[in-house]
Amino acid sequence: MTPLLLLALAAAGPPRVEILKPSGGLPAHIAGLFAEPIGFQQARDGTHYVFDRRAHTVYRIDESLSTAAKIVQIGQEDGRIIEPTAFDLDPGGMFVVADAPKNVERVQLFGPDGTRAGGFTLPGRAAPRITLGSVVLNGLGSLQFTGRSVLMNQPESGALFMEFGLSGTPLRNIGVLRPTGHEQDRDVHLALNVGMPLAHPNGGFYFVFQAGTPMFQRYDAQGKLLYQRHVEGPELDGLLAAMPASWPRRGGPGVGRELPLILPTVRTAAVDRDGNLWIALAVPYTYVYDSDGEKVRTVQFSAAGILSPTSLFFTANGRLLVTPGCYAFKVTSASPPVPDPD
Repeated sequence: MTPLLLLALAAAGPPRVEILKPSGGLPAHIAGLFAEPIGFQQARDGTHYVFDRRAHTVYRIDESLSTAAKIVQIGQEDGRIIEPTAFDLDPGGMFVVADAPKNVERVQLFGPDGTRAGGFTLPGRAAPRITLGSVVLNGLGSLQFTGRSVLMNQPESGALFMEFGLSGTPLRNIGVLRPTGHEQDRDVHLALNVGMPLAHPNGGFYFVFQAGTPMFQRYDAQGKLLYQRHVEGPELDGLLAAMPASWPRRGGPGVGRELPLILPTVRTAAVDRDGNLWIALAVPYTYVYDSDGEKVRTVQFSAAGILSPTSLFFTANGRLLVTPGCYAFKVTSASPPVPDPD
């Protein structure tokens, strides 16, 4: 290695990862109530909500974090939830839950106290799902509630995602499916177009692909594609190198249709108040991109060990709420960075 190259490497410094420690979160006697919390969010008035997927329950936690009440519980009838896949909260305290009674996909709207305020079902039956453990990533698992509409990944429609009114009226399709090289195998092609639509605070949307080559796209408020970026970094190199070129089918006796077994490369994602996109990878790192699509941070969350987030949510005052564990992190001021592990 030449002296000039050594000098350049020394000036650049080592790759850096910020280790974020929790600044708060739910106390142990509250957090211990939940079987599988995959949604931890806060309304503008300070009330916290936890979506416990395994228990088919939504909890409301008072601002003082002293009590937790079950406000939506298990059941197939309207106003209850069964086999739920997703939860999202409006700052005013309204929230939506997606579930699948009798294998029919349903979205229900609830008031802050858990009273049902509306809902709709999607035609047909629940599509094959991409899962990470027990967390559903596609279909209604990728739902986002804007307060006025619901965004859902719907690759089977021919678009990346759809916007629905609160009564279930389709408002528009946004985005086109990316080329995958597997167009002849519809199941694989659709699975590689699974992802999360996310609203940008200044208008428009991000779409984060969660399976196959990790990428994201930015759209304006009219649904026009502004740019596309690959998600890249040394933390992903091993995962991408091991990614198969074809995928086995899963099925068994009595199963009429075998499905490709495709694991995600992205676990979850969220957008902060400044429009930065946080992408939690299948490996325990989170990349942060600014509104121009440039990577600006690499983060790990540490609390009783390194966390691999299953959900991210930014509060009105800029804190980041993370599951599992129901922790809160301050992310506006960076923690001292440390070198990447070898």
